[in-house]
This record gives sequence, structure tokens and C-alpha cells, in this order.
Amino acid sequence: MRVARRRQRDVLCDVMLSARQCETWLTLEELSKLTHYPPASISAQLRHLRKPEYGGFAVEKRQRAAGRTLRGEDFGTIWEYQIKRTVRRKFAAARVRRGESENSLQQVA
Repeated sequence: MRVARRRQRDVLCDVMLSARQCETWLTLEELSKLTHYPPASISAQLRHLRKPEYGGFAVEKRQRAAGRTLRGEDFGTIWEYQIKRTVRRKFAAARVRRGESENSLQQVA
């Protein structure tokens, strides 16, 4: 029996959504250790997760506080990431009255 392998993007998305439920922010290095994928590849997948065809997630990025740096990462700026689901909704504003419709993204906590 053949077992389908999960895509890197799907694995990363699951890890990031789980971290979001725990209100945890993760660095590329931490994500690399959790998923066994290289940091550069994880960074590319985070960019893909922003695209509508891959979920249209809001990828948030912030600088990690100095007191929370990891051993071996104590130089330069450390960035940490979190994703949020977004929902497409229609505007019911003046554009609709003019016969136009436009989609927008609204963040969901």
C-alpha cells in the first residue's frame, strides 16, 4: 500500500496553527528543529501560505525580545513568526450599489 507524503507546506501550516492555539511565536530555527526542514525553505513556505491558493494566511513577524534568545542565536536580530487564518467576505458598501463587487480579507483571531 502506498502512503501519500505530506507536503512541506502542509506540515509547516499544521505546526504554525498549533503554535497559534498555544499563543506561541516560533523562529525559523525552532521551526527547522520541529519539522526537520531547512530555515530557508521554511521562509519560502511562509511566503506561500500568504497566497490565496494556499490558504491566504496572515503571516505575522516580530522581533524576539532579547531575554528570550536561544543558545547559539545570540547575535543579530531574531525574528519570530505566527500565522492567522483570514476569511474572505464581500463588501456591502457603495461599490455594490454601483454594480461592482470586491473581495477583501478580514483577519480572524
